[in-house]
Amino acid sequence: MKKIPVLLMGCGGVGRHLLQHIVSCRSLHAKMGVQLRVVGVCDSKSLVAPMDVLKEELNDELLSEVFRIKSTGSSLSKLGSLEKGGYRVFNDSELSRETEEIAKLLGKSAGLAVVDCSASMETIEILLKAVDLGCCVVLANKKPLTSTLEHYDKLALHPRFIRHESTVGAGLPVIASLNRIISSGDPVHRIVGSLSGTLGYVMSELEDGKPLSQVVQAAKTLGYTEPDPRDDLSGMDVARKGLILARLLGNRIIMDSIKIESLYPEEMGPGLMSVDDFLHNGIVKLDQNIEERVKRASSNGCVLRYVCVIEGSSVQVGIREVPKDSPLGRLRGSDNIVEIYSRCYKEQPLVIQGAGAGNDTTAAGVLADIIDLQDLFH
Repeated sequence: MKKIPVLLMGCGGVGRHLLQHIVSCRSLHAKMGVQLRVVGVCDSKSLVAPMDVLKEELNDELLSEVFRIKSTGSSLSKLGSLEKGGYRVFNDSELSRETEEIAKLLGKSAGLAVVDCSASMETIEILLKAVDLGCCVVLANKKPLTSTLEHYDKLALHPRFIRHESTVGAGLPVIASLNRIISSGDPVHRIVGSLSGTLGYVMSELEDGKPLSQVVQAAKTLGYTEPDPRDDLSGMDVARKGLILARLLGNRIIMDSIKIESLYPEEMGPGLMSVDDFLHNGIVKLDQNIEERVKRASSNGCVLRYVCVIEGSSVQVGIREVPKDSPLGRLRGSDNIVEIYSRCYKEQPLVIQGAGAGNDTTAAGVLADIIDLQDLFH
């Protein structure tokens, strides 16, 4: 049985579902000759780990308890530090030190997959140290790959040890497909994608004549948006995904190089207007402009889509008119779609489409990335 030690950083929606997938897939992985040993789970405040990470692991009963605790919004510190339970809980000042210690112990011996399912910039230093120690890194967190070029270069220096499929398109094989095209020597000259399930839903609902304010309220009720919908409407999440794809193509660009169209003006930003004020008084002022753009697009035989366009070293993110009968125009709901144009896919692009959002789907993509690293473990 090939054993893969796993250290998970981040127990939000994606991290919790990853633990659930690991437990539910035990028999499947056993048939594949693989066992995932979870040797550490941490949130922003605490780390829970077995007494001896070289010989022991967190059992499935404890992983299920972690899922339950985090589902209530509580910290892992709620588990307490019970040696008789076979695990320890480290808090605050101990967190970074003990996480690095696990990487040191396992990185050069049995190997370790450090999995980042957080949404934090604070994991970058730990990830860089893990790579230096010979660990593998699996990312759902986009921020390490959209940080400075110096950080990006250090993470991308050993591509065989890094997996980040779930940073773009959740579980869709966007990164893998793009890597295969690049490896074949087929030059990619253009990528167009609807990379936000939230904005995809908003744009497709606008086609039916609904006002933007009503659509965003509905999306928030359905759980499609962040607690503050402006986190989605700003376009920043799409820009991060575009930057990841552009850097994968070899472009040496930073976030400031990307032209981003926000769906709300600066005066309605989080620092100037509360969430409630924005939803009840601010966003309704945007309805008329969007309605006019929808009608204008319709008169041209088009629909509006919030897209990312990568062409050469240029990355642009914003609303565009696309033909109704195009793959982007036919997109409905919260699906993602990516069109890749290259020498081989010149007239008819390679189109990748499917569910591009959701904790369950994203966690499944992360799990597949971990299993894909199995050849690097004893």
